[in-house]
Amino acid sequence: MTHIIIDIAVAKIEEFAAQLRGKIVMPTDGDYDNTRKVYNGMIDKHPGMIVMCVDVADVIASVNFGRENNLLVAVRGGGHNGGGLGICDDGLVVDLSGLKSVRVDTSDNTVRVGGGNLWGEVDHATHPFGLAIPAGIISTTGVGGLTLGGGVGYLSRKYGLSIDNLLEADMVLADGSCVTVSAKKNSDLFWAIRGGGGNFGIVTSFKFQAHKVKTVFGGPTLWPIEKTEEIMKWYQEFINNAPDELNGFIATLIIPGAPFPASLHNKQFCGIVWCYVGDMSKAKEIFKPILAMNPIFEHVGEMPYPSVQTLFDGLFPRGLQWYWRADFFNELGPEIRKQHLKFGSSIPTPLSQMHLYPISGAASRVGAEDTPWAYRDAKYAGVIVGVGHDPSKANKITKWCKDYHEALHPHSAGGAYSNFMMDEGQERVQASYKHNYKRLAKIKKQYDPQNLFSVNQNIKPG
Repeated sequence: MTHIIIDIAVAKIEEFAAQLRGKIVMPTDGDYDNTRKVYNGMIDKHPGMIVMCVDVADVIASVNFGRENNLLVAVRGGGHNGGGLGICDDGLVVDLSGLKSVRVDTSDNTVRVGGGNLWGEVDHATHPFGLAIPAGIISTTGVGGLTLGGGVGYLSRKYGLSIDNLLEADMVLADGSCVTVSAKKNSDLFWAIRGGGGNFGIVTSFKFQAHKVKTVFGGPTLWPIEKTEEIMKWYQEFINNAPDELNGFIATLIIPGAPFPASLHNKQFCGIVWCYVGDMSKAKEIFKPILAMNPIFEHVGEMPYPSVQTLFDGLFPRGLQWYWRADFFNELGPEIRKQHLKFGSSIPTPLSQMHLYPISGAASRVGAEDTPWAYRDAKYAGVIVGVGHDPSKANKITKWCKDYHEALHPHSAGGAYSNFMMDEGQERVQASYKHNYKRLAKIKKQYDPQNLFSVNQNIKPG
């Protein structure tokens, strides 16, 4: 990429603007600083132009303008990406937040979702029909970013990842053309976007298979941090033998305050957040061995599915400082448990934490080459996040996160879930796609030979 926006003639930008129904936000505009912000407050990038698209035609025009003017192009859906890969310096940001719509088809329980939707908007639309799509644990996450990277969440053990429930997508390619991809149409592209990220084009709409999920039984259970090794050892055996209907991610964390009791505030814990989607009449029986582990605090019960999806939204508003590190793990052996106790006992800020999401049940029964998501045989997707309100503590949370990761990485499966990665370089990207990287690179060369879509966990044309 050779040009930046400032080098482009005003008349050319005006001509571009006239093609759009949406608006262009420039650095001289009053709303520029607010518009360029993303979920992670640690990201401070200054694009030359942000195009607020409202339809597919706007996306096509933006792609053509970026390509024809040799611009760095970033694509922003929900803006939730930890590494800030929905924004860039100097170049053009294609913002999809205006492409929102959710249509539920009850004849086959499929759902068509716009490229700019957030998962909370999808849950709001599907819940009245008693339906849900597997998707994450925070409702403010964007549909596009989460899905294209894989989509691990509360329903993964029962219904697989988000990509396992993707039936079709509409995409704008690097040459400005628009295609529909599915198992029967452009099947190579359909394979690539189910885990290969935003490398192959801009997805303007998704079609998902939804499932009958209305009420769940779940919530958090907490143990003193000193019990981390004991609880992790028990959890490993328990979750791997649990019915697919039961999911629970394990964490090291601090309780930051309300709505938890005051006696727990600012103390470190080993916690598990549960979500059971089976027969509600069997839920209490399912939870008996969990409660037999004598948590110091538990708040489990029946709730609507959107409630479990929004449990942590209030703790994590936009604009906090975030630093991420991640790995897949095949098991939680003694040395791994020891490191979780060590670093879980020295969490630097109340919102910093570590999560381990189980990759078992339905998520593990998809072939390792059936999608680019290569670690179907891993048991856990782990993520460590340093999180805080105060920018002056950015170095503190970053160091804790890096040190924690460095202690665990030698015991990991090698790669990481791409949605949990910062901008960590080509070696890490290749490690995370493993044996699927070469096929992804070939598809990239066919559909984006100039690497127009490079602001992502980048797969280079090969």
